Amino acid sequence: MITSTRRFRAALLGCALLALPAALAQGAQAEPLSMGVSAAPASIDPHFYTLTPNIMLSHHMFDTLTRRDANSRVEPALAESWRLVDDTTWEFKLRQGVKFHDGSDFTAEDVAATLRRVPTVQSASSFAVYTRSIADVEVVDAHTIRLKTSSPYPLLPNDLAQIFIISRGIGDNVPSSEFNSGRAVIGTGPFRFVSYDPNNRVEMTRNDAYWGTKPHWDRVNYRIITNSGARVAALLSGDVALIDNVPTADVARMRGDNRVALAEGNSVRLIFLGLDTFRDMDTPDVRGPNGEALPKNPLQDRRVREALSIAINRPAIVQRVMENVALAANQFMPPGAFGYNPAIPEIRFDPERAKRLLAEAGYPNGLSITLRGPNDRYINDSQIIQVVAQMWTRIGVKTQVEAAPLATLISRLNRFEASAYLLGWSNSTGEPSTSLRAVMGTRNPSASMGLANYGRYSNPRMDAIAAEGMRTLDDAAREKLLQQAMQVAMEDVAVIPLHTQKNVWATRRGLVYEPRVDEQTLATSVSPAR
Repeated sequence: MITSTRRFRAALLGCALLALPAALAQGAQAEPLSMGVSAAPASIDPHFYTLTPNIMLSHHMFDTLTRRDANSRVEPALAESWRLVDDTTWEFKLRQGVKFHDGSDFTAEDVAATLRRVPTVQSASSFAVYTRSIADVEVVDAHTIRLKTSSPYPLLPNDLAQIFIISRGIGDNVPSSEFNSGRAVIGTGPFRFVSYDPNNRVEMTRNDAYWGTKPHWDRVNYRIITNSGARVAALLSGDVALIDNVPTADVARMRGDNRVALAEGNSVRLIFLGLDTFRDMDTPDVRGPNGEALPKNPLQDRRVREALSIAINRPAIVQRVMENVALAANQFMPPGAFGYNPAIPEIRFDPERAKRLLAEAGYPNGLSITLRGPNDRYINDSQIIQVVAQMWTRIGVKTQVEAAPLATLISRLNRFEASAYLLGWSNSTGEPSTSLRAVMGTRNPSASMGLANYGRYSNPRMDAIAAEGMRTLDDAAREKLLQQAMQVAMEDVAVIPLHTQKNVWATRRGLVYEPRVDEQTLATSVSPAR
């Protein structure tokens, strides 16, 4: 069946590309851009959920004070400059002459209104993780704002690249439904909202009054196509001009065909397994080898967690499942990135040692476990959990797989109804602080900590080192502390890292896409080939 499918796709590729217009780039500025993206946003509300599908859609209609370039370096956006007034006070000078989509002026009052709203939005993964350091907001004048932090916090300009500025004119306590209807979608971004059909498409039109570089496209048809085969077919038929998350089975063939353009690059997204380390007993998806209840939660034992980790053959997953569109990982940051710790050892595949560790922990006959994961979010996500399940079964951990749409999985995780699960996390800030505080930090919603920590792992030592790093102003000293915190977490098997995804986009002939390490798919990054 796989061979037949690939032959069908190859035939479709040849036929469809021959039908593509030779002069696609000609007059591109007068044409709409149709994009096929692989994951649906949970809402149009730019403060609703810290998931990449939400963030990359918001970038089309809203701006942030600072932003990140394709390599995640922070640069000016609505804030032209910023400086430390003292160790706990940041001053931001705002860009003048910027207009919201309704024609109103952008001022510091809009920033203040945005920062007031963010922590009030009810979300299982709140953007408040990026505003928690702000203790006070002072509007100095229409284009100057000062943000006071409770302690020295060097990452504030970095964090503010995640906070989309809304117009104070929409009023206070605006529910997410008002954004989804379009009434409240008043930003300063390069495109204006036209319509939203959940899980299907978002339509936008160019903001000709945009303060920055004008997009090439007068309209954007932002289509959500979660099925990989359907996404490729839409590109090849000419239904869309750009797709993201090119299936690994198609990459090698499409890479060698000059009738399609691929944009490839490394990402900062780690695919990992989370484990329930919180419950002392009766974790929902773990039983004895014959399905019997256990007196305690085996996942609280570090030896069990390590056994599950070293039972996984990461190079095999990278080569056979991901077809080399990934890098085997031992921590959240990839090599060369800020905060990557070269002292953390490679996680070597060792099934015999895994069996010994299980026996030492009191489980010589193994365990039974259900491994949950999405089937519509990450590259080859459902295949990955199937392969991991086979590897775990070989060490005596009988593993059942439950793959579901991401929305279904997240609902279960928010209720803490899973013992082992696959997720991805993008350190799009270009450093590891977000994973340390959101994914592995001790869960404390009132302090915006651990909001994506569904296994409720807790290590006070790691928390303390990470917190010290996040308030250290010197870059070199901060990096050493973040590296140390990551090493503590990885030695304790806080999560099980699998691999870092590589990013692959495909465009029709005549277009180019600028690859981004944060894996976002943006209409502003698409341009006619020169």
